[in-house]
Amino acid sequence: MVTINRFLKVLAVIISSFLALGAFATPPAGVLDDTHAAIRAVMAVQGQVTPDLMRQPEILGTAVGVDAAGTPVLTVYVDRDSANAGEVIRGLPRQVSGVGVQVHLTDKFRAMAGPPPGHGHGGGGVSHTAKQTPPIQLGTSGGWSKDLANGYCCGGTLGSLVAIGSTQYILSNYHVFESDIVNGGNNTTAQTGDPIIQPGLIDVNCSVSGAQSVATLVKKSSLPGSNVDCSIGKVVSGQVRTDGSILEIGTISYSTVSAAINQAVKKSGRTTGLSRSAVSGLNATVSVTYDNECAGGTAFTKTFTGQIVIANSGSKFLNSGDSGSLMVEDVVTNPRAVGLLFAGSSTSAIANPIGQVLSFLGATMVGN
Repeated sequence: MVTINRFLKVLAVIISSFLALGAFATPPAGVLDDTHAAIRAVMAVQGQVTPDLMRQPEILGTAVGVDAAGTPVLTVYVDRDSANAGEVIRGLPRQVSGVGVQVHLTDKFRAMAGPPPGHGHGGGGVSHTAKQTPPIQLGTSGGWSKDLANGYCCGGTLGSLVAIGSTQYILSNYHVFESDIVNGGNNTTAQTGDPIIQPGLIDVNCSVSGAQSVATLVKKSSLPGSNVDCSIGKVVSGQVRTDGSILEIGTISYSTVSAAINQAVKKSGRTTGLSRSAVSGLNATVSVTYDNECAGGTAFTKTFTGQIVIANSGSKFLNSGDSGSLMVEDVVTNPRAVGLLFAGSSTSAIANPIGQVLSFLGATMVGN
């Protein structure tokens, strides 16, 4: 574990490298994206201190956020369940090179497959867990057809529709479609060609006979090697709406948009249905632990960089089972995609920037 003294020495080195941010104390109203001067200044400090911070097990991540006055600051996520949380917080400086440092206490970030019971209906009474009459809308329960092991079944959300060339695919997460990498508790592993079903096993009493095949898995093995948690299934003809309509959102735009702090966003997912929130952090570095199969052991812990953080108080925006949901801007007509949701805690949700996901897949969004 890195000592506080070592961390302070790092800070002392970089203090002389940056001008104080007095000029940025009152950033203009409006968009605070990663082109804004104050955001860029915080990112520079973040890049210097994050490697040492992340060596401390009590620190779960960092991001560029804003304080109560709307001023860009460095947000440090501290494990509230850690016995040493208080000591770590006391050791953090209040400012680095004129950049404010704010602590965000949270539980550990986890991949959001699930689910907890008693969820799955949107605010308009639309079921996100029921078996649909094809062609289905997305933002619905789904997953790998063999996702059961160790006495449990798992699943997530069939998030959106993408295209590679002229072929359409359902987009979700690696850990929803293909994270079973050991024979373990079910004597099988995820393979290209396996059925992707709707609803997921978690909503049909773990019996695949209660679901329908809507796509076939195309393994992309995005993890642990890349910086995105994504996977796709090739659409079975006639089983999915070709316009990519998402439950309670409708059709989306074919174009995408970058995240910005305070940007209003929404998503349609298996567990919390249609939910709304706002982006609270940019350029996040976070660590997420992944299982090797449903209810299995730890396969690896992945540190992601450049991620989007969204306010998730009480897990109302994103909860277990919502993994794979597409996050879009909160507008009524043809919203643009912002990110692919995959992980979070009871206070913060995490999304891959959609541009990174599409670049990894060589895909485009299906939309208007």
